[in-house]
This record gives sequence, structure tokens and C-alpha cells, in this order.
Amino acid sequence: MTTLTYFGHSAVALQKDNCQVLIDPFLHGNPLAGEKVDLTVQPNYIVVTHAHSDHLGDAIAIAKRSKAKIIANFEIASYAQKKGCEAEPMHIGGAVQMPFGRVKLTQAFHGSTLEEDGRVITLGNPCGVVVSMGDTHVYHAGDTGLFGDMRLIGEDVPLTVALLPIGDRFTMGVKDAIKAASFLKAKLTVPIHYNTFGMIQADPQAFVDGCKANGNAAQIVAPRTSIEI
Repeated sequence: MTTLTYFGHSAVALQKDNCQVLIDPFLHGNPLAGEKVDLTVQPNYIVVTHAHSDHLGDAIAIAKRSKAKIIANFEIASYAQKKGCEAEPMHIGGAVQMPFGRVKLTQAFHGSTLEEDGRVITLGNPCGVVVSMGDTHVYHAGDTGLFGDMRLIGEDVPLTVALLPIGDRFTMGVKDAIKAASFLKAKLTVPIHYNTFGMIQADPQAFVDGCKANGNAAQIVAPRTSIEI
């Protein structure tokens, strides 16, 4: 059995046996994550979908503390290595077998920049990711708009869970995310990337209801809670 923990925004941990995979660890400064949670998580691996500060988040600090390996596109992985972290470079369409299972990066339509020392650094292309742990396959869309080739992601492996942004403005809104859920056909779809800040307010219940009306199971997972998948 795999446990999925949602920390709010797009930060998610997958735990199977003694291995934890942390995705987009925006924890410090995330008002939904709780105080000092960034100092308590102990992942073995950290997946980063893109370089924006609300996704790269605390990846470097957590990786240094926990000795976790960062898995990301080539540019983010290289950046992490220069910061003293162990990293596994990948890119869109590629898959890597890890001790816990398989990681495959998918396309996403967004940006991937980081502001550091007053400079804006571009760190490759944004990605989504499918993390496979045994028979559990979790698609984390990262930040993206709707695109038709999402259908192919669900055809590659039978998705157990799809994590889809619904906050609009910077990503899909509720209407497009409902359509994405129909493309992906995951056993369960969970909304993410909403209500962290005023600019991405959305109604997760409207998303769940819209998914169910189309025959797709969906569930709201409250920040700082876990579900078995």
C-alpha cells in the first residue's frame, strides 16, 4: 500500500514501505503546510517539476539535510548539483528506473524560472511526472494548461491517482481540469494548486462534482492529511 500526503499547494509525498518520494516541496512559506514542516519531512527522493519558487521550494535545503536525491530536468538537476545536492537528470519523455520504481517526465505548458540574487534564471522546460511505485502510478501534472496529449499519459500506464491544478490564472481552472480528468481516466483524481494565495482561489468541490458527473472519481484531500492509494 502507498500513502499519499498532501501538504497544500502542489507539495505531495508518496510513501511506500521505507521509501518516501516528495514532489514539489514548497513547504516553508506555504500557508497551508503548517509551521516548520519543512524541517520534519525526511524524503529519500525529491521530484521537482519546474523551477518556480512555489515548486522548487525547499528542495535544496531538504536534500542537503536528508541526503535525498533530487530528480528533475537536466537544468534543475545541474543547478542542484552545483548547490551540493545529489541529483538525477532527466527530460521530457524520458523515464528512469529508481530503487523504488519508475519516474517518467511528461510535458507541461508553463514556465521554469528562478529568481536568485536579483537575477532571473531559466532552468529548462516545465514538466509533469508519473511516479510508479509497484502497481501504484501517480501523475502529478505540475503547473500546466490543458493539452490533448494528456490522453496518452493515461494510456502509458493505468493511473492510480492524477493530481491536477485547478487554481486558474497560472494553470488550468476547474473547467479545464475536469476535462483533463476525463482524458487521464485515473482511478482517483485529486485537485491541487488552489487557494494558497488570493490569485488562485477555486472551488474544489465544484471540481469533484464535475469529475463525478463525467464518471471520474475525485476527492478533496485537505492539506496536512494522508490517504491510502
